[in-house]
Amino acid sequence: MASKRALRQRALEILLRLKRHYPNSTCALHYRTPLQLLVATILSAQCTDERVNQVTPELFRRFPDAQALATAPREEIEALIHSTGFYRNKAKHIQEACRKILSDFGGQVPRTMPELLTLPGVARKTANVVLAHAFGIHAGVTVDTHVKRLSRRLGLTEHEDPVRIEKDLMQLLPQADWENWSIRLIDHGRAICTARRPLCQQCFLADLCPSAPLLRPAAPDEKMDKKATKASPA
Repeated sequence: MASKRALRQRALEILLRLKRHYPNSTCALHYRTPLQLLVATILSAQCTDERVNQVTPELFRRFPDAQALATAPREEIEALIHSTGFYRNKAKHIQEACRKILSDFGGQVPRTMPELLTLPGVARKTANVVLAHAFGIHAGVTVDTHVKRLSRRLGLTEHEDPVRIEKDLMQLLPQADWENWSIRLIDHGRAICTARRPLCQQCFLADLCPSAPLLRPAAPDEKMDKKATKASPA
């Protein structure tokens, strides 16, 4: 692992390039209110943003606010969000979170990390998304599967646990760019640095990525060299 100073410099250069290549990155979830973003982010667990955006228009049309969601028949919410997976737990969390918002926060989504973490179904990932995109508050770095995978590939963390990864990234990046990092790294993970077949030869971060030589497919001449090396005597 490189020194903290070297890691910080590399992280800043990566951030600069991400901003340059993905200038229009933003939250992919569709919402109009902080509550709608909270609900959409809960639904996005183990589900694509595209799928969430398919189900939320009708969900929010039927149940537009915390009061409506808190008092809705649970089975109706489950039916509307069924295709997002884990729909029973998600419906339960949405209703219980809305009830707590009504009882403890005057019907308004809270604006601090400690308060958000008291809501059922809300961990740091969801709280970071809501704070950054609904309120412009950068309390942490959103660590989803893309951010976790790419931050490890880029050699910026050695951890598997999202909370420890977030802590590492917070030490390397300016606070004002914590969410910029996440949304652009997510776009990069979808477009170039995919889970199964990363396109290292097309990647504008390859020269900064210690994993690139390991991930990119070997060229035909490299494969021949490897065969020749194996065949030659020691």
